[in-house]
Amino acid sequence: MFGRRRHSQVPSLNTTSTADISFMLLVFFLVTSSMDSDKGLRRQLPPPPQEEQQAVDIQQDDIMTVVLDGKNHLTVEGDTLSASQLKQRIVEFAAVAPKRRVVALDVSADATYDAYFHLQETVVAAYRRLKVAPRISETIGGVADEDRKGGER
Repeated sequence: MFGRRRHSQVPSLNTTSTADISFMLLVFFLVTSSMDSDKGLRRQLPPPPQEEQQAVDIQQDDIMTVVLDGKNHLTVEGDTLSASQLKQRIVEFAAVAPKRRVVALDVSADATYDAYFHLQETVVAAYRRLKVAPRISETIGGVADEDRKGGER
């Protein structure tokens, strides 16, 4: 009457391709998704120098040197300034002769990217008020642009 019950086994699923499909989906979504960062310096670089381009002599009075030290302090001619004070100082400096005046940035290698980013934006905002494109010379970690590029401009 009571017979032995037959235990039937449930057939197992073939999962060998599941890992492959998961990997393919992961790659697909990584490739097709955009990962834009909101930070960055948007600048239009000057054209490459012409062979016949002449060097321009700039008088010392036409250069304002802004120093960004390792502790992210902005200094102009020995005065420590905030970003808004720096912007006002640049506007006053460049308003006299905006095409002739140069803002030189001396940035410590220990300065943070955020401080450097805000410094660049402050300089550009000051020149935007004057409606003139800025002329910026940069020195990072004691090395000028010309020295990093092998003396070429």
